[in-house]
Amino acid sequence: MANAETTWLSRESYERLSAELETMKTKTRAEIVERIEAARSEGDLSENGGYHAAREEQAKLEGRIQELTYLLEHAEVGENPTSVETVAPGLVITVEVNGKEKHFLLGSREAATDVDIDVFPETAPMGSAIVGLKVGDETAYTAPNGKEFQVKVLKIETL
Repeated sequence: MANAETTWLSRESYERLSAELETMKTKTRAEIVERIEAARSEGDLSENGGYHAAREEQAKLEGRIQELTYLLEHAEVGENPTSVETVAPGLVITVEVNGKEKHFLLGSREAATDVDIDVFPETAPMGSAIVGLKVGDETAYTAPNGKEFQVKVLKIETL
């Protein structure tokens, strides 16, 4: 089971993100450095839009590299769980939140490109509140904005 530091990822998501990270660390990083050097050779950097744009892109890239590195180092990788007795990462959950039904995969938002449904992290307030619950169980959680939500688990299924 994932703890507050881990995030569940399917094997496919893990491999896709690992490949993305490798491409960023090698090819993309080198391309940006090349653009920075080309812009730097144009002279005055204070008014060089190409230089500043490339540096901004470099900063975003380095941030994404750090984010992916942390995510992959702390990922719990596995196949979709087969037990649907209790809410767990990797399962599709249907809940009623303040009277409205929501259907989503509990797991990393990074898995969102691999599935056709919404993805909610198990580390988010609602995810943390429902992990371990069974169908019919009810609980409440407080959102970051301070609002309290009532949630009831309606259905647990595999992806």
